Amino acid sequence: MPQQEATVRALRTVTRVLSRTVLNLASLVVLALALAMLVPGVLGYERYVITGASMSGTFEKGTLAIESEVPVADLAVGDVITYLPPPDSGLTGLVTHRVLSVEPSETGPVFRTQGDANADPDPWTFQLPGPTQARLEYAVPHLGWVFIALSDPQTRQLVIGVPAAAIALRCLVEVVQVLRRPRTRAGRPAGTASRTRGSVPAA
Repeated sequence: MPQQEATVRALRTVTRVLSRTVLNLASLVVLALALAMLVPGVLGYERYVITGASMSGTFEKGTLAIESEVPVADLAVGDVITYLPPPDSGLTGLVTHRVLSVEPSETGPVFRTQGDANADPDPWTFQLPGPTQARLEYAVPHLGWVFIALSDPQTRQLVIGVPAAAIALRCLVEVVQVLRRPRTRAGRPAGTASRTRGSVPAA
């Protein structure tokens, strides 16, 4: 019987340690995702996900591009920018390509870009509509897939909502356990003792 009780206590200890480990890992995942989603915006950066192959070799599909707004006049050959090609290009989505040339004109600089994996430059030139433009500052491989997945509400709820709920439930359970723990009038948990001056240890 004592051996069975010891086994049960050991199993409970292992279960408790494993549950806390899982919750700690879930906490780290939720925190990391929250930081990745919030920090760039707070610091003034923009996030883009590279989904095409035109920059392969430099930035593979799924790369998260962190970009900052800079004055158009500061753009130079070699910069990587994310922009909307002109209407006559036939493209309707954003493109992340490298600046190949910058030509002055009366209405402002005229740009031509090229994907690093493309043999030829883009067949269009363009001017940027605003005074600033997003320019690549940092690139994180593969992290873009996470943001693509999190753009789906159900996936976002599963990845972030479920761990967050589990963490909140665990905290609530621990608070309830502390509140239900019996205490003496001195405020110490029942069953504990402290030696005071003049006391004699029991023989």
